[in-house]
Order: sequence, then structure tokens, then C-alpha cells
Amino acid sequence: MTGPGPFTADAGGPPSELDKLRRRVAALSEKREEAEARLHALLGSLLSLDDVLADTRRRAGVLHEARSAHETASASLALGEQIEAAHLMLRVEFERHDVSPMDVVGRAVDPAEMRVVGTEPHPSLPDGTVLREKVTGFRRGSTALRHAHVVVTVPGPAPEPVPDPVREPDPVSEPVRAQPRRTTRSQRRLLRKRSAGRGHRSRRA
Repeated sequence: MTGPGPFTADAGGPPSELDKLRRRVAALSEKREEAEARLHALLGSLLSLDDVLADTRRRAGVLHEARSAHETASASLALGEQIEAAHLMLRVEFERHDVSPMDVVGRAVDPAEMRVVGTEPHPSLPDGTVLREKVTGFRRGSTALRHAHVVVTVPGPAPEPVPDPVREPDPVSEPVRAQPRRTTRSQRRLLRKRSAGRGHRSRRA
């Protein structure tokens, strides 16, 4: 003898608890499949970025092995272009996933998106204005994905720029005069004997 089957709602009646549970499971399964598809697409796009970075590493090796100024300049230019291309690819991929930099310079500091890591006096900007970013902040949609680390203004005169150290020219050394080479006493005696011998022979002639 079997018990009564699961309670189901009559046609047109309210859904049963089992129907509600099935709908929740179906909705969760759909969200999971969407998340896995987005993750798969993201990882697939990072493969091309890995190719670019591998080529960048190769170009860095070429720069290290350059043997002339021309080879060094060409390798440096190629490496810079490769790094810029890799950065651009990453930013484009961020855009596809609704991730964008905050661009907070010139704005008032916002604790919800920024972390103050330093201050600098400024004579005209309002107190708490972002002067520069130490670490770029990013948003995903309207949510902070990573907080920006910023340097903000405080009242006061602007700091004076630190001058570059001036290298003093090397002192020009005066030319050293060549001193006559001194002869030793034995050398002088030998010279006298030779000159005396020449004179004696000439008198005999």
C-alpha cells in the first residue's frame, strides 16, 4: 500500500511548494550556466593577452642582447609598442565586462571609492582634492571593484621642485712638463771616457 502522492496545485490554483522549489532550482541553474559562460569567455580572451605578453618577454630578451646603439633603440621602441598593445587589450577586455577606471584626479576625495595614502600642500586647490593616483581604482558597473590609492591636497604653499644635481666639470689638469732624464755617476764617467778616446784618436790623425 502506497501513501498519497505529492500535493500539487489544481489547474489555475496557487503553485505548490514543490513547484516553487523547482522554479528556484531552475533559476539557480540558469544563473550558474551564465556565470560559467562568462568565465569561459573571460579566460578565452586572456589567452590572446598571454600570447602578447610572451612576445613582449621575447622582445625584452632582444633588448638585453643588443650590441649596438641602433639595436638598443630599435628593441626599446618595439618593446614599448608591445607593452602599450598589451595594456590596450586588457582595457578593452575590461570594457567588455563593464569594468572601467575611476579617473579620480581633480575630484574631491570619496572614502567609498578612494583610500588616501598621502597629502601634499597646494596654494589654490580646495582641501581634499585628488592630485594623483598611486594605484588606479576600478569600477564594475556602479560598484567599486578596487579602491583608488590617492594623494590629496592640504592647505599651504606648493613644495618647491627639487633641482637636478648639477655635475661639476672635471678639473683640467695642467700639462706635465717633461723633465730631462738624469744620468747616473757611472754613466757620466763612461761618457767622459768615450769623448776622451775620440779626441785622442783625432790628435794622432
